[in-house]
Amino acid sequence: MEKRTFLKYSSALIGGAVFSPLLSWQQREKLMNWAGNIQYGTDQLYIPGSVEQVTAFIKQHSNLKVLGTRHCFNRIADSNQNLISLKSLNQVIELDPNKRRVTIQAGVTYGQLGPFLHDKGFALHNLASLPHISVVGACITGTHGSGVTNGNLSTAVAAIEMITAEGDLVSLTREKDGEEFLGAVVNLGALGVITQLTLEIQPTYMVRQDVYENLPLHQLQNHFDEILSSGYSVSLFTDWQTESFSELWIKTRVIKESAFILGTEFFGAKAATRNLHPIEQLSAENCTAQMGVPGPWYDRLPHFRMGFTPSSGKELQTEYFVPYHHGQEAILAVFRLAKLLGPQLQISEIRTIAADNLWMSPCFEQPSMTIHFTWKPNWPEVRKLIPLVEKELEPFLPRPHWGKLFTLEVSKIRSRYVHLAAFQKLAMHYDPKGKFRNAFLNQQLFES
Repeated sequence: MEKRTFLKYSSALIGGAVFSPLLSWQQREKLMNWAGNIQYGTDQLYIPGSVEQVTAFIKQHSNLKVLGTRHCFNRIADSNQNLISLKSLNQVIELDPNKRRVTIQAGVTYGQLGPFLHDKGFALHNLASLPHISVVGACITGTHGSGVTNGNLSTAVAAIEMITAEGDLVSLTREKDGEEFLGAVVNLGALGVITQLTLEIQPTYMVRQDVYENLPLHQLQNHFDEILSSGYSVSLFTDWQTESFSELWIKTRVIKESAFILGTEFFGAKAATRNLHPIEQLSAENCTAQMGVPGPWYDRLPHFRMGFTPSSGKELQTEYFVPYHHGQEAILAVFRLAKLLGPQLQISEIRTIAADNLWMSPCFEQPSMTIHFTWKPNWPEVRKLIPLVEKELEPFLPRPHWGKLFTLEVSKIRSRYVHLAAFQKLAMHYDPKGKFRNAFLNQQLFES
């Protein structure tokens, strides 16, 4: 049994030099998020090199936020006092083949973890479209991939290690901590600084990716379940300007015993004859391989390759979770806004996620379909469109992605999380003075 497997990633993979512990890094340029739409409230960024140094930093400061890979589009990770990055804590701590679990430090990204697991004969159940994001950041915000039987990335979490506001090291496990664990997984950074996660893994597998063009809307209406369950992971792309979906991406687990049945036409959509970017006009160079060529799960489930920056980051994103059984109605509702959306939209993506039991997950007890909007980086105009989208989706009680842009009334969001009061109580237990809260969390979850 390979009980203790360590992996130290190089500084090149981590994406920058490691700075001295507990020293402030004064940015030569303003500290921004990946998209460039958020300038953080402070340039005081601390990069500790050990859990002990993280603990010391927490004890020394009255307010701080953890800054991950900066892929959030709102201020959920912002602070006007102190930011801390755990990117130097980038080891795989333990791989347990018998329990099928892997324990990682907080600085590990999916793009780093995937090849390591595959080389050891293991895999995760799913991945988001970008492998560049940190595992911890994705899990605590309810980030997801796609697939009607696949829970979001948080559902793989089996154990959490975090440092509380008082500097105590706390471990929570699915088996031992019951409801408290369910409240702590999608925690939005409000409970403590996570230093380790343990994830459920499974035997590695291969995936092929087939892309089809121009799926008619009426075919999706008539064959909704069949199309969205046609692969292990399925994505639909549209700009809402015609009654069709420009691309249908079907990611299928390769099983030797079964024959692959998709052909050159699929419900009126035609098989692509070349690799495609979700935005048809852009080069597919940065995208994962298509054309039905099998490859490791970590190099097919994302849309974009780890070795490439997926875009310049000059974009804005919003995303809403609606009940799967209202999916068709929600799609038709957005189509009503087509003319208004067109000038400011790059692309929309539709995906599905299985229900889970994590308190603050957008998929809590709700099989979901998401409608994702990648906007042009024109906030004044996009800011006017987001409420229109939310109004059209309101009959389906949408839950916004915690890490993206939204304008829904706080009261509506809170009403859609039945365990909110219990989560507030849990946060008060671990962080009674609000050391890990900021303006975003206070507004959305805590202030009356």
